[in-house]
Amino acid sequence: MANTKPTTRCRVKIVCVLALAGALAVPVLAQDKDDESKVIAMESAWNQAYKARDGKALGTMLDDSIVLVNDDGTLQSKNEFLTGVHTAKLSANQQGNPESIKVRIFGNVAIATGVFRQSGFENGKAFVRRNRFVDTWIHTGNSWQCVAASATAILH
Repeated sequence: MANTKPTTRCRVKIVCVLALAGALAVPVLAQDKDDESKVIAMESAWNQAYKARDGKALGTMLDDSIVLVNDDGTLQSKNEFLTGVHTAKLSANQQGNPESIKVRIFGNVAIATGVFRQSGFENGKAFVRRNRFVDTWIHTGNSWQCVAASATAILH
């Protein structure tokens, strides 16, 4: 029966290859963490701009071709969304900061998922809703822009 144990030289090569692979992965992991932090900051800025009805700030965060899927299933373009933000009554709909958020980085794409609480007034009555969201961000140049966003009502 032939000896199937790797030689010492072979083991050293394997260890060197694994060490090199690990060393090369460290900068990528550090960059991913930095990008995660930036996207989380963008999500927070989005919520603050929404609350302040700051269409100019929102306009810089949202790609011109963004598709927004509302919790009732309707679609909005960037212009429709910004018009709605601008014309909404201040107390009509106040989106709070996310209760939870997780960001996954895939090269120059980031997927942010989480839960946010939405409160305001509808037909003269106060409401509080929780929604799960999925936002897709693309890194272009020196910034992140949202290209797709959706919200789904949490019914229980």
